[in-house]
Amino acid sequence: MTSCPDNRCDGSGFLYEEARRVARPCSCRPSRLARRKAAAVAGRIPRRFRDTSLDREPLVSIERVNPHVVREVRRYVDAIGERLDEGRGMWFRGDVGTGKTSLAMIVSKAAMEADRTVAIYSLPRLLAMMRETYDDSVEMSLNGLIDRLCAVDLLHIDDVGAEQTSPWVLEQLYSIVNTRYEDGRAIVLTTNLEDAPLRAQIGDRTVSRLYEVCGDPLPVYGPDRRLEAHIRMPEAPAAGEPAAWTPGAAGDADADVRDASPFAYGVAPARPHRPAA
Repeated sequence: MTSCPDNRCDGSGFLYEEARRVARPCSCRPSRLARRKAAAVAGRIPRRFRDTSLDREPLVSIERVNPHVVREVRRYVDAIGERLDEGRGMWFRGDVGTGKTSLAMIVSKAAMEADRTVAIYSLPRLLAMMRETYDDSVEMSLNGLIDRLCAVDLLHIDDVGAEQTSPWVLEQLYSIVNTRYEDGRAIVLTTNLEDAPLRAQIGDRTVSRLYEVCGDPLPVYGPDRRLEAHIRMPEAPAAGEPAAWTPGAAGDADADVRDASPFAYGVAPARPHRPAA
């Protein structure tokens, strides 16, 4: 238990009146709660993206190339509660390494900070987990996993279109997207594919539902930042200057989330929600 910075309470965040047998919040409690929430959110975001912010690299560089996209993200997160209640999502389309995942993580972090439930997956990892439910040693059933995916306030899917297509894949993906569409629950996703190849990969029905939930995809342009990091050696900083940010560090633009914890929840329980008539 940390000490009280105001030297008023015993470190619990409460002041106790023994005579009256009551407790009231200490002046340090708001800052304690804020630190606790920040730590909880950081623990559920993949490690590479925990420090991702619109005011830091790589998002600053991404904004220079895609000001309209970052502007839409700012508008979304500024009204995150309203957008999630409406079941409105976002999706980002662009080449590898342009920063799509970083932009999507900004949305997921905002939802968690608003005490909403969030699940974060790369689609290849999600489908692998679905296949694993057929193993008798796995406790959760396929229906149980899908129910959890459909119950959270925000479902974040990365790398849509990167998986091998099969009738089973198409059916499972459509089931998730369609259920969230019918229940008025938001989705944020990223893809490397343009409209025609995406339809060929995941099916017209699923893409149609994604347009309903997420609106038009936001195109993200720019170089492959990860490739640039391997080609270009950074210059040594002058004495006394901080080292420059380079892709590949924490917060790397559009880095894969497959190696991170595949299932991330916010702190609030999922709430039944239906779209307004």
